[in-house]
Amino acid sequence: VYERTPDKFLSRTGAYWKLWSTRAPTDHSMLPANVQEAYHRSLLTVRTQIDNRGAIIAANDTDITHFAGDTYSYCWPRDGALVAAALIDAGNAALPRGFFRAAEHWVTKHGYFLHKYTPDGKLASSWHPWQIQGQAVLPIQQDETALVVWALRKHFEAFGDVEFIKPLYNALVIGPAKWMTEHRDAGGLPLPSWDLWEERRGVHTFTVAATIAALRAATAFATDFGDMGRARWFSHAAEQMTDALKKHLWDDKTNRFARMATRQESGGPGSTTKAGTYTLDMTRDSANFALWAFGVLPPDDPMVVSDMESIIAALRVRPANGDRVGGYARYEHDYYHRVVNDDTEVPGNAWIICTLWVAQWLIARARTREDLAEPLALLDWAARTGGTSGVMPEQVHPLTGEPVSVSPLTWSHATMIMAIRQYAAAWRAMGQA
Repeated sequence: VYERTPDKFLSRTGAYWKLWSTRAPTDHSMLPANVQEAYHRSLLTVRTQIDNRGAIIAANDTDITHFAGDTYSYCWPRDGALVAAALIDAGNAALPRGFFRAAEHWVTKHGYFLHKYTPDGKLASSWHPWQIQGQAVLPIQQDETALVVWALRKHFEAFGDVEFIKPLYNALVIGPAKWMTEHRDAGGLPLPSWDLWEERRGVHTFTVAATIAALRAATAFATDFGDMGRARWFSHAAEQMTDALKKHLWDDKTNRFARMATRQESGGPGSTTKAGTYTLDMTRDSANFALWAFGVLPPDDPMVVSDMESIIAALRVRPANGDRVGGYARYEHDYYHRVVNDDTEVPGNAWIICTLWVAQWLIARARTREDLAEPLALLDWAARTGGTSGVMPEQVHPLTGEPVSVSPLTWSHATMIMAIRQYAAAWRAMGQA
């Protein structure tokens, strides 16, 4: 250090990370400077949360231990898959490869992932029970298994690395797809598991959408590898599940999708509930974005449009003392880290990912550059949540805009990367029309 001087080390390090974050150049010149800066800072922040053995960590922030008694310093396969997908979109092949190789060691012999894992690949602490009312249950969130398969397909479509995929084919494609195909109820939907928010057990629209996307990805993989029998099996299961989604999770009365369904296998003595039907939880939940984001239905499908418009109207954060904070809540009556109890104005704290999901849908539906004004405002809002450091939290206080819960949340930064790239692609496409 004395001979080379600290300045030499600092300049070389700065040059390296500038090269790393810009090596897949994309024209973001149509975006405000703060949003462009948020893109590069998000890439760098995501990199700091990735263990060199492949695990993508949800968040490294010890403050949450005072609230939840544990940290977010684990790898959830769902978070990892979605972060990997953002990196793939940004042209990064290497880091997602590390994640998928690690996931190969985590997946069970039955084909599913458990709740979460430590950075070195051990099974992490979990609050999901192995028994409910004396009955054995899987302590899983099925969307975590599904999204790994979906993200792996995105990697293959982006980079076409056959030799990388080949050794993962059985463990990360066939095993999970076989399990998801068999792990269904009589109505064609996935059996109950925990939701992505880790709060409710049932059949969730988000999980169903992720599973359909995974089965379609597995169909494509099996077709590519000449495994035509399995390709037909997975494709048929995906079609059945898509039909079941529309049949059982769509509510004609409200003209929108449910957040969750609970199947009634037996009405019980004296019950008027018909066996084989589903009881629907119609709480408006931003997680229903999965219906179009994972390609299950087009973003302009009338069912999706009706559902998303209802979600946007219900979850906008607009406190009575001003609208300068804004953003969108996770779902109606969200209790997690809640700071304002007036549901009419503040359904919950504003979440970065949920606000960006709205932006992504608006981008997907935009037909002119004028249509991109509203999602651009949401990108600007998300960029400002990072303050001068650019570190984006999980949530923001609805009155002050201060960060709430963990910061940085890797998922927040990954969603920012994806939304910015989608915006830039849409802007360029509209200029060529």
